[in-house]
Amino acid sequence: MRARSITITAVLLTFGLAAPVLGKDRPVTDQERASLASAVKSAGCTGGEMEFDDDRSPPHPSGKFEVDDAMCGNQKHDLVFDHEFKLISKKAD
Repeated sequence: MRARSITITAVLLTFGLAAPVLGKDRPVTDQERASLASAVKSAGCTGGEMEFDDDRSPPHPSGKFEVDDAMCGNQKHDLVFDHEFKLISKKAD
């Protein structure tokens, strides 16, 4: 029983340390930031933490831009844009 517990703990720690490496998020470039800021403004929002998510899944084969905690009126929202800066989703935080 103890050996099983140690094995499970080791696996969880290994995955926990490897998880950041598996992520494909990167900061946006200055040019992307300008285009994304314009897209955020068009969505009726301001600010937020911007990043590009390069997880090329079938719904987003070219990746997607994410803006966390953008202020839309008096409420924070998480916004997602496609690679052409078109709004995909807008969810209240």
